[in-house]
Amino acid sequence: MDLPLDVTSLSEGKFAVGQPVARKEDPVLLRGEGRYTDDLSLPDQLHAVMLRSPIAHGVLGPLDLDEARSMPGVVAIVTAAELAAAGIRTMPAATGKNRDGSSTPRPAQSTLATGRVRYVGEPIAMIVAASAAEARDAAEVILPEIEALPAVTTASEAAAPGAPLLHEAAPGNLCLDFHYGDTDKVAAAFAAATHVTRLSLRNNRVVVCPMEPRSAIGEYDAATGRFVLRLGCQGVFGQRALIASVLGVPVEKVRVLTGNVGGSFGMKASCYPEYICLLHAARLLGRPVRWTDARTESFLSDSHGRDHEMICELALAADGRFLALRVTGYGNLGAWLSNATTIPPTLNTVKNIIGVYATPLVEVSTRCLFSNTTPVGAYRGAGRPEGNYYMERLVETAAREMGIDSLELRRRNHIRPGQMPYRAPSGMVYDDGDFPTVLAKALRAADWSGYAARQAESESRGRLRGRGVGQYLEVTADAGNEMGGIRFEPDGSVTIITGTLDYGQGHASPFAQVLAGRLGIPFDRIRLLQGDSDEMLAGGGTGGSRSMMQSGGAILEASDLVVERGKRLAAHRLEVDAADVEFHRGRFTVVGTDIGVSILDLASWVRSAENLPEDLPRTLDVSHVFKGVPSAFPNGCHIAEVEVDPETGIVELVRYATVNDFGVLVNPMLVAGQAHGGIAQGFGQALMERVNYDEAGQPLTGSYMDYGLPRAGDLPDFGFESHPVPARTNPLGVKGCGEAGCAGSLPAVVNALVDALSVFGVTHIDMPATPERVWQAIADARGLQRTG
Repeated sequence: MDLPLDVTSLSEGKFAVGQPVARKEDPVLLRGEGRYTDDLSLPDQLHAVMLRSPIAHGVLGPLDLDEARSMPGVVAIVTAAELAAAGIRTMPAATGKNRDGSSTPRPAQSTLATGRVRYVGEPIAMIVAASAAEARDAAEVILPEIEALPAVTTASEAAAPGAPLLHEAAPGNLCLDFHYGDTDKVAAAFAAATHVTRLSLRNNRVVVCPMEPRSAIGEYDAATGRFVLRLGCQGVFGQRALIASVLGVPVEKVRVLTGNVGGSFGMKASCYPEYICLLHAARLLGRPVRWTDARTESFLSDSHGRDHEMICELALAADGRFLALRVTGYGNLGAWLSNATTIPPTLNTVKNIIGVYATPLVEVSTRCLFSNTTPVGAYRGAGRPEGNYYMERLVETAAREMGIDSLELRRRNHIRPGQMPYRAPSGMVYDDGDFPTVLAKALRAADWSGYAARQAESESRGRLRGRGVGQYLEVTADAGNEMGGIRFEPDGSVTIITGTLDYGQGHASPFAQVLAGRLGIPFDRIRLLQGDSDEMLAGGGTGGSRSMMQSGGAILEASDLVVERGKRLAAHRLEVDAADVEFHRGRFTVVGTDIGVSILDLASWVRSAENLPEDLPRTLDVSHVFKGVPSAFPNGCHIAEVEVDPETGIVELVRYATVNDFGVLVNPMLVAGQAHGGIAQGFGQALMERVNYDEAGQPLTGSYMDYGLPRAGDLPDFGFESHPVPARTNPLGVKGCGEAGCAGSLPAVVNALVDALSVFGVTHIDMPATPERVWQAIADARGLQRTG
């Protein structure tokens, strides 16, 4: 694709592409009228509660269920044996290839634990009762017999000789031995380097913490043999296929429905054991069965994010030019394979590690291991923020070690606009970008030159002030086939049907802006349908910062098909040749005249038109599948300033500026909102969030009493500026924005903190930099200064 669409054709009017249009769904949500899964109540429904393992690793004995079955309200208890007898298959799991080309092991995960439990929170049984309270009461009297075994909770420990083994199918707990790059060439570059910077970096495990816990309702129609699952997810088309594969039925026998979704960040893309149990119970009992996760349970049962241990090395020439980059380490998968489990520490690290810098050689060697912890899945960015964090920490450290200003080191290594298209060592081809200008604009936005005065003011109050840069580039996920459906309704409204799914992003307004700009349909008449798998021809769901690339492209192509049909129908109605009909701003007109018909009037007319020639369409409705487009390359620069209280270790984020290149901004207000959310999550991971386990595999951070999340008061106003360079990889010229906030904020915040602590000689601190860790780093540094 040589050039993006000329977006000026879509940029006329209050609701055009490029305008900050308010989210269509906000009035409903702010009035409390949203329909989340737990808001639904079906006739004759039952309630389910999961029985979960209280032990991280152990041999599971027979369950004594007699007392629970006799409890008031209990109608059924679903067990692993019962599911196996019903033909339920093992849970879906992604696979890959080892460095030697061999296939990775794929331990068979039954829906409910059989023989052994492997993490605290693993589901053992499901209790179904007339009420949720009665189901909980019954669950509490079941005391599973578990013979405890030794547990292992980190990837490096799981890789050690003699570590407790989780799966016979995965000797040494190894799932994937990943390697990318030319080892000999990289080794030669390091040998020839004037300087090598080496950092040990911990990418801490986090709980996903969406606003809405997971919830689902399973139904079964015995007459048709059809299952219906209502839940919050990231894409009904893909979820339907996952559910059908475990149930062992054709996809046509499964319908997935999703209403409002209160956040996901990658986690709700998975097929979880609870969903299968609900559908089985609904078939068994002939009644709907509903379940909602308690928040503490969600800490155990939802897939976690991140959790990598990496040694990162950067080879540099005497003038600071980057020669090669090498990353070696571990990825913790948890007890089972989840959604995209192995991708963040492997392939996505490869794609994103060089960021905006011309780096000739890259080598990534990652061993992905099983451990007695909650399975790890995709989490906002899924390897993209990690790669940028590794590189930006290396850049800052190398600059200090070589005595080169860190901004100058960045400038010397930027990929220049004249080098585009640029083939990265990952094989990805950057189509466009202007990284030097983005950095320059960010420095102005952050008032870089005025920092000394702010630092002095902080010192006058006994605070340490530091500033940090996080310049990033992320590679969006490839955009697969996506549905672009346009349906003209009898009431005069128009429905967009597409297979991405809004779980908080605000798709309705920007999608309507694209359609309104293309077809001239009034903005307030446009509706969005994403949450019914029965309506889908294709659908990639939402993830990897690609929704506008996918659905936006699908809407454009579907709109062109509508215009093509409309010209033929308008020609018939206006009694002219189709070649004499043109379309502009929502009207079909006869060339050179004002004679015409609006697109909405034409849709209404054809619905009841009689005696149409056989070669004419009977509707303007279109169901189209848009073929996927390549990745895009959103990029930007974040600059953070922090204050540290050296007596308590408390860190405060006091100033924040960003300049971003997201290509064409369909709705700048929503783009800024997406960036703000990503920054907040990156800040949380950098300074507050961490899942801790004890030696037995018991989680020590199982609720908000002991797991820190950022609040509004912890964050300053975020400066947001745009330097758009339209993408050449998709017709709208968009680049994706949903995950970029994390990619910039992780390094910006940590670099700022290290800068503040540099007065004590501190050169690195791992995430999360909690007050305890910061205080200890200062105390250790002071001790070294005294003894030195």
